[in-house]
Amino acid sequence: SPLRKDHDTRKIYVSLCLTFYTQNQKMDTLEALVLGLIQGLTEYLPVSSSGHLAIGSAIFDVDPDKNMMFTVLVHVATVLSTLVVLGGQIWKILKGMFSAPAGGQGLAYFNEDQRYVLNIVVSMIPIGIVGLFFKKQVEAIFGNGLLIVGCCLLLTAALLTFSYYARPRQKGTISLRDAFIIGISQAFAVLPGLSRSGSTIATGLILGNKKSSMAQFSFLMVIPPILGEALLDLKEALEKGVSEAFNGLSVSAMIVGFLAAFISGMAACKWMINIVSKGKLIYFAYYCVIAGVLTIVLPLILGK
Repeated sequence: SPLRKDHDTRKIYVSLCLTFYTQNQKMDTLEALVLGLIQGLTEYLPVSSSGHLAIGSAIFDVDPDKNMMFTVLVHVATVLSTLVVLGGQIWKILKGMFSAPAGGQGLAYFNEDQRYVLNIVVSMIPIGIVGLFFKKQVEAIFGNGLLIVGCCLLLTAALLTFSYYARPRQKGTISLRDAFIIGISQAFAVLPGLSRSGSTIATGLILGNKKSSMAQFSFLMVIPPILGEALLDLKEALEKGVSEAFNGLSVSAMIVGFLAAFISGMAACKWMINIVSKGKLIYFAYYCVIAGVLTIVLPLILGK
């Protein structure tokens, strides 16, 4: 599955936070609130939530397969927050997709919105190939080791820094070629520590695409694979039995977690679009450098 590694680390995140807050297996509404808030906030920031979750799993030695239903719930809530924030643009694209084509030659035959949808489809090809044919090989080679996480965090910092200082010639629209290259960067982001949003946005900026359009394209291009993965996670959870899938999760905890992820996701999405538009990704690069160095050095010092 294209985004399986990212979702596995989100399962680790849920279990990690539960280990931190409580010793029993049942989640109360306060814990659900905290989990939902962090899920919604970390979905969009270019600091690699998967890398941070791998670090947490190594520290707390937690089971990534617990509380799968809650993970699916808050993840879907975050995706829905994207649909709300970008609802106007999505509706425009959908209307344009079913409108009359422009009637030109080649790609010019399609209208602007049809070409945008085509770009999103093309961007999904690399991660689809990696997920379907090379997922197990990637996991076997790289795994979730802290050395890999630290190195990938430094690589994320390098990408963000390069995109900040690079001054390529600005393009009017995202081309099919650029969409495919941005999709390749998303495929590489299955590695823990390499931020998906950071990689895709930075790659698009380096290629000369406008800041105002890259955050939106980055968030929209991942919606289909994330929703598909959520359905697969739901299927896997229910196959284990309803009681095990919900793991003592109360209705109130589900509602609170969903709303927390949804509201914080909307805030983070708007914030990230504003950050990209103003070209301030460099501050996240500083953070990734610090986190990457600590991730590499501290285990060596502590002998872990």
